[in-house]
Amino acid sequence: MKWIIDDIKRGWAQLQRWQTWLTIFLIAGFAWLAYLVASYAFRTDSVLSYLHLTRGNCRTMSNQLIIAMFTGMIFFMLTVVLTIGEVQRYFQSQQRNAWREAGLARKWGFFWGLCAIAIAIAALVFFKTNCY
Repeated sequence: MKWIIDDIKRGWAQLQRWQTWLTIFLIAGFAWLAYLVASYAFRTDSVLSYLHLTRGNCRTMSNQLIIAMFTGMIFFMLTVVLTIGEVQRYFQSQQRNAWREAGLARKWGFFWGLCAIAIAIAALVFFKTNCY
C-alpha cells in the first residue's frame, strides 16, 4: 500500500516542474490541431453525409486526394512524436549539462514542431477550400 502513496508523491512532484507543464501544453496544442483537422475530415465521409450526421458538406474526393490526406495525417503524427521526443531530449541534455546536444535537440525540436504545424495548417487550408 505504501508504494501507491509513493507513486502519488512522485507524480505530484513531477507536476511541480515547469518541464512537465510545457510537455502537457505541447501535447494539448497538437491534439487541438488534430481535432480541428479531424472535424473537417469527418465531413468528407460519405456514410456520415448520407446519414446527415455532419455539420457541413464537402466535395467528393478522388482516391489520390484521400491517399494524400491519410499520408499527411501519418506524417503529422510522426512529426508530433519527433517534436515531443526532441523536447524530452533537450530537457535531459540540460540536466546533464550537455550544452551542444541540448542545442541540437532544441534546433531539431523547433524544426519538427514547425513541420507538424505546417502539415496541420496545410490540411486545414485544403479542407477549408473543399468543404462548405
